[in-house]
Amino acid sequence: MQIITTIKELRAWRSGVDQVAFVPTMGNLHDGHLALVKEATEQAAHVVVSIFVNRLQFGQGEDFMSYPRTLDADAAKLAAAGVEVLFAPNEAELYPHVSQSYQVEPPHLQNELCGAFRPGHFRGVATVVSKLFNIVKPNVACFGKKDYQQLAVIRGFVEDLNFDIRIVGVDTGRAADGLALSSRNGYLTEAERAQAPQLYQVLSEMAAEIRAGRQDYAKLEQNAIVRLQGQGWVVDYIEVRHAGDLQIAHAGDAHVVVLAAARLGKTRLIDNLEIHLEA
Repeated sequence: MQIITTIKELRAWRSGVDQVAFVPTMGNLHDGHLALVKEATEQAAHVVVSIFVNRLQFGQGEDFMSYPRTLDADAAKLAAAGVEVLFAPNEAELYPHVSQSYQVEPPHLQNELCGAFRPGHFRGVATVVSKLFNIVKPNVACFGKKDYQQLAVIRGFVEDLNFDIRIVGVDTGRAADGLALSSRNGYLTEAERAQAPQLYQVLSEMAAEIRAGRQDYAKLEQNAIVRLQGQGWVVDYIEVRHAGDLQIAHAGDAHVVVLAAARLGKTRLIDNLEIHLEA
């Protein structure tokens, strides 16, 4: 596996290969990331994974400085998974003028759900992913469905800005007890980690009720929030949305998604479940 740290070198490598699948990450890789890599290896002959902790998508008071940086361990995992190139630029390489004067501004969706609690986050995501797309020039890019809103934003700007890239959403990786895999799970204390699967359990019960025919989504959302709050969680939101565009779900929608963000102690966890219904 090649480890490339400059845009010039990455572009030189890219000019000599055909079909490329790309997985952008912030490192501290876990099995969920490796599932994206596995999908990428099935999508194209050449796989590039990037590792870059993107300052633009962290808000004031968030964990940019403390976000785990484990490049050596990550590189070993990627080499074992058959990745051809690890692109690991430093901040000066990707943002040579310190501030990014021109940014990609998503529509109203960036201010809803997670965006309501993390102002500017999706602008930062869209901007760095656009830059990486222009550098790597992949044919296919793989993203996890755990970050469902992020996936919707990326699909939106790829379509609107005419990137010739096919976006593949990969199912959420989970621990044996159902907890969605995340680099931030490492922040949980032992007691919090034992409690963390409650979020998935509550969403699963909501999904079961919706599949059984319940369509009073506001009531289901409120019940789930109250239940988690009663167990010590601080809930940012639990909402049922239309899976295609993340607009508010209505009775009769055939494909919905239940999305949630909630905190245990200092750790913010997100999760979601897609639900396909008969029309």
